[in-house]
Amino acid sequence: MRRIQLKDKAFKLLISESEIEAAVAVMASQIKEDVGDKNPLFVAILNGGFMFASDLMRALDGAYEITFARYSSYRGTDSTGVINEIMPVQEDLTGRTVVLIEDVIDTGFTMDLVMKKFKAEGAVDVRLATMLFKPDALKCKITPDYVGLSIPIEFIVGHGLDYDGLGRGYRDIYKIEEEA
Repeated sequence: MRRIQLKDKAFKLLISESEIEAAVAVMASQIKEDVGDKNPLFVAILNGGFMFASDLMRALDGAYEITFARYSSYRGTDSTGVINEIMPVQEDLTGRTVVLIEDVIDTGFTMDLVMKKFKAEGAVDVRLATMLFKPDALKCKITPDYVGLSIPIEFIVGHGLDYDGLGRGYRDIYKIEEEA
C-alpha cells in the first residue's frame, strides 16, 4: 500500500518493511558484538516498540532475556510533555547490562528519564536501541547506541506506531500526508 487512512488523517509510505528488516539486521549484529556475552536484559518499551522488539529478538537469534515496560507521553499526534510510568520493569536490574528497545526517539525525554531510572536502580550499563531516530526533534542530551534509521520530524504510523491506537499492525511505516 502506498497510502492509508486512519480516522481523519491520510498517510503515505515512508519506509518499507524490507528497509526496516535490513536496518534491524545491522543493529542486531552491532548489539551482539557489543553486549552479546554480558547477559544483557532487553527491555521492550510498549506499546510502540513491540514489533521492533520482535524483529530485533528474532535477528539476535539467541537465548537472551527480554522483559517489557510501558511509559506514555503522547495524545493524538502531540507529546503531552508529561511522562507516565504505566508498567515498570519487574526484574532486578542490579549489576545488569540493559538494552532498551524503543520504536522512535524524537524529543528523547522519555528515554532520558528511563535510562536515568534504570541506572539509579543498579544497572551497570544502559544502552538504547531505536528503530527510528528523529535527530532534529531531540530536546535532551541522549545519544542512541543503536539506530535503525534516521528520519525527519514527521508524524508516523505503522510497524508498531499508532495514531490514537490505530495503525500499529502495518508492516511498513507511513508519514502523515494531509487532513482528510
